[in-house]
Amino acid sequence: MSTGGHSCNSIGNRDIDTRRTVAKRRADHRNKRFLFRTKSKETSMLEYVLRFVVGGIAVSAFAVLGDLLRPKSFAGLFGAAPSIAVATLLIAIQEKGASFAAAEGRSMVVGALALAAYSWTVCVLLKKFRISSPAATVAALGAWLLVAFGLQQTFLGL
Repeated sequence: MSTGGHSCNSIGNRDIDTRRTVAKRRADHRNKRFLFRTKSKETSMLEYVLRFVVGGIAVSAFAVLGDLLRPKSFAGLFGAAPSIAVATLLIAIQEKGASFAAAEGRSMVVGALALAAYSWTVCVLLKKFRISSPAATVAALGAWLLVAFGLQQTFLGL
């Protein structure tokens, strides 16, 4: 009896070869994913070290600037947030390009404006309405959320 020009044994061997090829491809794919993850972890560790160094230099520079300005209450203002933002933007430009860093910078501005609205709301609730500190901080979260998400939708379109 004819099997279409193929013996049963050759079809069975082809089936086994196909299964081996598929298994080998899957193994290669898993190995590539593992190598990619390992490389990514190495990159992220380098990024953390770079952020630490650049952030430390920036914090020191802003601390010196804060000490030079009068009144001394400005020292805290220049302490951490601006320096970490600058370090983050420098790393973002280097690692992911200028357009990514620009979007990250716009997001930082939106976050800063939302924080300002939150802070102002807490002050008003504490001074004018004499609400307790825990109640004022929780109540002001609404202002923060409203400003943050409103500006995000308006300016970032997210």
